[in-house]
This record gives sequence, structure tokens and C-alpha cells, in this order.
Amino acid sequence: MSRPVVLIAEELSPATIEVLGTDIEVRHVDGTDREALLSAVADAEALLVRSATTVDAEVFAAAPRLCVVARAGVGLDNVDVPSATSAGAMVINAPTSNITSAAELAVALILASLRNIGRADASVKAGKWERSRLTGVELSGKTVGVVGFGRIGQLVAERLRPFGVHLLAYDPYVSSARAAELGARVVDLPDLMRESDVVTVHMPRTPETIGLIGAEEFALAKPGLHIVNAARGGLIDETALYDALSQGRIAGAALDVYTSEPPSASETASRLLELPTVTLTPHLGASTAEAQEKAGVAVARSVRLALAGELVPDAVNVAGGAIDEEVRPGIALADRLGQVFTALAGESPELLEIVVRGEIAGRDVTAIELSALRGLFRPIVTEQVSYVNAPVLAAERGIRVDLVTDEGSERFRSTIEVRGTLRDGEVVSVIGTLAGTDRVHKLVGLSGHELDTPLSDHLMVIRYEDRPGLIGRYGALLGEAGVNIAGMVVSRAGGSGSEALVVLNLDQPVSPELAESIGAEIGAISCQSVDVVY
Repeated sequence: MSRPVVLIAEELSPATIEVLGTDIEVRHVDGTDREALLSAVADAEALLVRSATTVDAEVFAAAPRLCVVARAGVGLDNVDVPSATSAGAMVINAPTSNITSAAELAVALILASLRNIGRADASVKAGKWERSRLTGVELSGKTVGVVGFGRIGQLVAERLRPFGVHLLAYDPYVSSARAAELGARVVDLPDLMRESDVVTVHMPRTPETIGLIGAEEFALAKPGLHIVNAARGGLIDETALYDALSQGRIAGAALDVYTSEPPSASETASRLLELPTVTLTPHLGASTAEAQEKAGVAVARSVRLALAGELVPDAVNVAGGAIDEEVRPGIALADRLGQVFTALAGESPELLEIVVRGEIAGRDVTAIELSALRGLFRPIVTEQVSYVNAPVLAAERGIRVDLVTDEGSERFRSTIEVRGTLRDGEVVSVIGTLAGTDRVHKLVGLSGHELDTPLSDHLMVIRYEDRPGLIGRYGALLGEAGVNIAGMVVSRAGGSGSEALVVLNLDQPVSPELAESIGAEIGAISCQSVDVVY
């Protein structure tokens, strides 16, 4: 088999290439050379970029085999995510690759602003010695307000605590308990601005957060306030900041990000360049060797998952987000149950219900729904089925999909059921669970029959009116065909003569033709071969 082609359009670290491995063919192209990019991407399964390569609808049109685009960084401004989704391609970035670097830069900017480090550096290099003019203030004992108490805000708080500061946190989505774990007190934004000696901003840029800190907030501040933004440009109103600094209403500011970058490109931002009380850096939050390497390595690992057909937790155009560790083992099980359902149903359902019961039902199990859908379609469509386009395939087929959770489970700690209502009203149901510390896949229910049997790669499912001698007959027929029975389970609806359902675990696959002939030989209601993969 030919190796999948991964096209790298910008310079990435040697560690990134190493993670991709030798079982992948790595090719290179200059992503800024449009003609070369469109030509090179034609037979690529994956495309890795940084910020200079534009990946738009034209690229996807030129790349029929492309299933994943990976941006070795956080932002996705250069990737057309809707076009990727329409093309069935995952879009991956490295959302946590720079969080340590960004947090450390915020702390550095706080210290630089308090101690006038930028001004002192320029002064000494100019041949001056201005110790008294550049007197600063200590961080110890000060009140630091963290605006945005997500991952980076919390890392900043952790790093500031050893300085002996008092921490405040403003974030509408953080609980007081979580903030307290890090030694912070949750307050509203006006109170944070009133009480803080230092404010550091770590919010995402959204329509609601643009201009979050403006003239009204600066009017509440102490005259000794220092404010830092190493998150996103525009969170601080730059005009209001200039006025507050130039009028001496606050003491200083340190910025790594701007509404327009570079700040000299904007008349508003460029006025900040004139002020001696401002420390400025050129968007260096992710600019460390470690962050760049983490980003490349992270997306390379995700690319390998995507090419192997596995769920990529941080794919930005896949619902579900990061997968809970308790949920993760059920992903493969759900996929295989979807395949069993399709084999037994023989058609697409009108209504498909993915029912999650037990302990994991209280967690985010969206990924289980996606995995079951992927498994359902893998045996019946010719195009590549991914976690991105499986919901689209269901919608195209008029299948209504419901995810149902129930924290009660009588027989097992947790179960996953794929249940579909067919056009004639028949309901086909497949239930599985994970058994033991090894999380072995087990089949524990089929259309009303309780079972307890391994969900092996090769199964045969037989339904017939129970009567003596049948097990020996179909056992002999399989033996004559060179198929070994590794295990079996029989479930009967009632007493003697009632319908029996048999699941055989086989060491070899059984062709549909052989299954049909065995069913005819024993007068079965149905006899179906089922092969599942993952």
C-alpha cells in the first residue's frame, strides 16, 4: 500500500517531521507560491501550515484527497474552516502550544512595566545613567487583577502567587471555587479596576470583549495602576489607554498586541509609541522555541490520528471538543457498534438514537455520537467517512439523529446503544459495554435479546426457531468452510420452540454468500455475517 502524503507548506521543526514517522510520505512546498501549492496539494491527504499559507476553497477544490489541514499555531485566520468542513476535511490547530509562553510573557511585561526595564535599557544604551528617574515599584504585596481566568489567566495567577500578591479574577464563566483554588477572589470588572495595582488581560477577542477596558474602567483605576495586554489586540480601548496614560490617571502599560499590527500602521495605536510609560513588544506571546516546537509536534500527532481515522479531540470543526478521559475508551466501541447496526439493519434508519447509559452519561458524550455515526456509514458509502462529514451524510439521507443520555444502568457501569427505526417500523438495537480493567469491547444486547459476548472482528448472527440439532448443523457447515468458532452465545425469547438469537465469534470472516447458504440450510429467519474494524 502507498504511504499517505503529508504536504508541509512552511518551515517546521525537525521534531515535527520525526513525529510524522516513516510510514508517511512527507513532501515540501512553498505555501506562499500559489501555483506550486495548488499543484502539490493535488494528491495530499494532509497539509501542514503556519501563518503564511492561505488555505481556502480553491485549495480544497484542487485537493480531492485532502482530509486534514493542520495549522501549527493557535490562530486560524489563514484557513477557511467552512470550506474545509464542506470538503469533509478536519481543521486542526495547537490551542495549548503557546499557553506557557504567553503566561510567562505576561509576567515579564508586568515586571518590565513596574521596574521601567524598557526605558532603562534605552537610557543606558544612549549613554545615560538615570537611576533616580527610573525608580520603580515592587510587585510584592500588590493586588493583581486577572481579567479572563481561563487556561492562560490561571497560569499567570500560579506564577504570580510566589511574589506575595493578592489576586483578583474577573471572568463570567469561572466559578468562585476554582478561582479560590488558585488563591484568587472573583469580583466584577468595576471592582477589579478599583482595587488593582496591576491588571493583566487574558480574554479571547469577541464582539463582546472588544473595548472591554475603556474610559469608564480607567476612570475607576488607582493612579498607580499598571495594565498589561498579552492576549488579543482591541481588548483595551487604545484611545482611552492613551488618554489615561498621557493625563497621568494611570502609571504605566505594557502591550504585546494591538488593534492593528504593527501599531505604527494605525494612527490610534501609533500615538502609544510616543509615551515613555508604555512598554511595547511585537506580538511575542508564542514566539519561543518551545512554543513553536510544541505547536508542530502537537499538530503532527493530530495528523497521525486523523490519517488513522481516529477522533482528533481538538479539531476545530468537529463537535465535542476535547474528550473526557472517562469517555475516550467508548469512542472505538461506538464506531464498532455503528458498523454492527448497519450490517444487521441492511438499510439506513429513519431515526437513529445513540443512547449512553450509566456513569459516563453525565459527561460530554458528543464524541460517542459522532463515532457511532462514522461507524454506521463506513460500510455503506464509497467516499471517505470522517467525524466531520458523518453528520452531513446523515442529514443528506434524511436520518434524524438523537443523542440520549441516562445515568441509570442496571447491568453494567456504562453502556452504549445504537438504536434505529427502519422504514417499516422495525427497530434494530445494538448495545455494547467496556468490560474489566482492559476495557474489552463486549456485545450485551441485540434487538431485545440480552447477551454477554466479546465484540470480535468477525461475527455471525443467526435468528431461528429453537429446536434440537441446529447448533451441530451450522457448526459443521462452518467447519467445512474452514471457519473456526472461537465462542458463541445463545439467547432465547421464551421456552422451547421460541425464537433464538445466536452470536458466533469467529476466527475468520464469513462471506455473505456462505451466511445465506447456512441460513437456508437450517431454515433460519436470518443469518448475517458481520465484520467490524477500527
